[in-house]
Amino acid sequence: MSSLFFSSIRRPLSVALRRFTLCRFSSIVTYATEEEKSRFIHPSSVVHPNAILGEGVSIGPFCTVGPFAKLGSACQLYPGSHIFGNTELGDNCILMTGAVIGDDLPGHTVVGRNNVFGHHAVIGIKCQDMKYKFGNECYLEIGDNNEIREHVSIHRSSTPSDKTVIGDNNLIMGSCHIAHDSKVGNNNILANSTLLAGHVVVEDYAHTAGGVVVHQFCRIGSYSFIGGGSVVSQDVPKYIIVSGERAELRGLNLEGLRRHGFSAMEIKSLRAAYRKIFMPTDTSSGNIEDRLSQVEHHEDLSLFPAVNSMVQSIRDSFAEKRRGICKFRSWSGP
Repeated sequence: MSSLFFSSIRRPLSVALRRFTLCRFSSIVTYATEEEKSRFIHPSSVVHPNAILGEGVSIGPFCTVGPFAKLGSACQLYPGSHIFGNTELGDNCILMTGAVIGDDLPGHTVVGRNNVFGHHAVIGIKCQDMKYKFGNECYLEIGDNNEIREHVSIHRSSTPSDKTVIGDNNLIMGSCHIAHDSKVGNNNILANSTLLAGHVVVEDYAHTAGGVVVHQFCRIGSYSFIGGGSVVSQDVPKYIIVSGERAELRGLNLEGLRRHGFSAMEIKSLRAAYRKIFMPTDTSSGNIEDRLSQVEHHEDLSLFPAVNSMVQSIRDSFAEKRRGICKFRSWSGP
């Protein structure tokens, strides 16, 4: 009798509790904003209440979002991805599984819109520079529309007076490394395992093949190409191919120039200028500065902006505190 009695009590009590729970849940939904209702946060994730989340943000299982994070609209965090420190993501950014952005350091990591961070990419953490002083502010800024693939690492700056910068529309393939204070421009392709040391500058539309290593303080010119497995210890001028265990100049990046819309006349003029600078047939042509001046004042070649840009790129590499250009072999045969 007693068991039947308590069973009869439990049933209406459980029904009442379910009704009470539903009523409470309904009141929460009623008072939630439309922006909050558009978000999804998996219950296993840890999202600090001070984090700012835009409309339509989706956070999967086992993620972490720190107190100073700011996520733009429609950002997606796949399972096991994390955002730490003073980090700002623009709209429509995606973190694949295992990706980590930001660090609990002074300074910030700022990311633009429409960026994809691949599996286990590590972005915006402390640099690997012994000169870095703990407690100093350090910075990383990334533009829009970049695809940063699996296992890429990009570090913040080493000093408060500098910053690591990635521009727009870059493809940075798997296992690349971009060290402190480097500057990567727009529309570049860095193939797998390209390693940029500190303070490297990559201009625009440059392309590296796989396994390239670039020495600190080098500059990679626009529309240049670096062959696979090359070690680059000096500047790569605009429009030029380099390759080799110690990279040497191998000619113009003709295919890259054609793909990017350079006219036949522009390419012809660049080839003529390249020959005059690096393959002189006249023994009285002087040193490289003399040959640069000859091209610069040539009646026909000087009319092409691309030629003048290449000449200036080469000349700038010989300025104070620059590393010069990759080795070239002068040809003096007939």
